[in-house]
Amino acid sequence: QLQASGGGLVQAGGSLRLSCSASGRTVSNNAMGWFRQAPGKEREFVAAISWNGALTYYADSVKGRFTISRDNAKNTVYLRMNSLEPEDTAVYFCAASRYSVGSPYYSTYAYWGQGTQVTVSS
Repeated sequence: QLQASGGGLVQAGGSLRLSCSASGRTVSNNAMGWFRQAPGKEREFVAAISWNGALTYYADSVKGRFTISRDNAKNTVYLRMNSLEPEDTAVYFCAASRYSVGSPYYSTYAYWGQGTQVTVSS
């Protein structure tokens, strides 16, 4: 089970850090990803990280502002979000990949957590 937390309401330009904790199973061998879904839009890729943290991938829209990281000892993945914009408003989901290297493709993720709401006011 994946549990995402850390969402909230923040002003434009602000920061948040999302956490995704795994329970019941280890995800240390899985790549992990973050996706988001805004109202009326499809779920979209945000960031991914390989099993050991050596490789990271970002959507162009968040590159340079968001940072994905992981702590395998804590079975937890993080998403640090800086310089937030109203367009970042969405429900954010974490997911565990079937593979050790992450990807932006929804179908490569086998396990999904419930989302956490991020709202950025202008």
